[in-house]
Amino acid sequence: MANRGLPSPYPILCASFNQDASYFAIGTRTGFKLFDVKTGRLCYQRDMGAFLVVEMRFSSNLIALVGAGEQPSLSPRRLCLYNTTSGTALRELNFLTSVLAVRLNKSRLIVILQEKTFIYDLNSLAILSTIDTVPNPKGICAFSHHLDSCFLALPASTKKGSVSVYNVTELQSHSEINAHHAPLAAMVLSSDGAYLATASEQGTKIRVHMILDGTKCCSFRRGTYPSTVFCLSFEPSIQLPDLLGATSSSGSLHVFLLGLAMGERSRRSSSLLGSIVPGSITGVLDPAHHHVLHNVVPEGVKSCAAIRKVDKVADPSAYETICFRATIPIIAYDGYFREYSLTMNDQNEPLWNLERELNLSAAVLKV
Repeated sequence: MANRGLPSPYPILCASFNQDASYFAIGTRTGFKLFDVKTGRLCYQRDMGAFLVVEMRFSSNLIALVGAGEQPSLSPRRLCLYNTTSGTALRELNFLTSVLAVRLNKSRLIVILQEKTFIYDLNSLAILSTIDTVPNPKGICAFSHHLDSCFLALPASTKKGSVSVYNVTELQSHSEINAHHAPLAAMVLSSDGAYLATASEQGTKIRVHMILDGTKCCSFRRGTYPSTVFCLSFEPSIQLPDLLGATSSSGSLHVFLLGLAMGERSRRSSSLLGSIVPGSITGVLDPAHHHVLHNVVPEGVKSCAAIRKVDKVADPSAYETICFRATIPIIAYDGYFREYSLTMNDQNEPLWNLERELNLSAAVLKV
């Protein structure tokens, strides 16, 4: 997630977690840093100028870098594939316009420009496909990194929240999903490419869709008043993710209980009421499926979060509830890393705890 429109009042220009949320990267005015999420340890640092994109490829030594243009050698139109072991550039790719976002998995490299998207074979760097897109100045995209179900989602309209989904393995268009009435602000694919979560510029509702047939699974109300959704994150699961997280300009951290919501929707659909009342009405979900922690970051400050770990304990005495503990790290662009835990008991009562807080600007690389 890059902070477009320099100059920025905050020390962090971009922040992202790797594919399994075991590491995270930040770009600053002076360089970039890589951190271990579990320990908070600074693993790698390079001071060489301002960066707007720093993306890791799992836990490997390959990262993708795009400069902010504040130094002549770090053009926003140049993508550098960088080896952290050797400290050298492996390859540079130049474009006619600024690179707005980059996504990687073990075989594909996705490069997002304002009106074009390039799909590369990561090993040979051959261009496999070029997609002409609607203007996408914020570089909004979602990418599932599993090789067996590798999908890319891009905005399909500038006037409404429709999404174009591409099969990156077969290099063909898969579907178009009409997600919102307002233009898109954020979206994320589950790691297995089965589910897509979206938020519009209004930011009051989060919707989840099935990629297979494009249907809406469920809809959550984030809040009553409009807010910019900065980040959406599924729990890293190879099956149906139970949790969906979101951060917004209100400074709050939201967690939606997707697994329980899907179960409730299924029961409603099979009931007599579900056969009579339209799906748009029965799709309104119980607020008990939504938990929020306020004042996680200062209001208006960009943030990036991930649901890193979920420990589940089934309760045999309860029909619907599951006890669990989720670990949720969040990076705020004001320079702080915080890790929260959310514990749910068998009465669906949340308990939030701040587990760690780190000043990323003050982190020192230990040799």
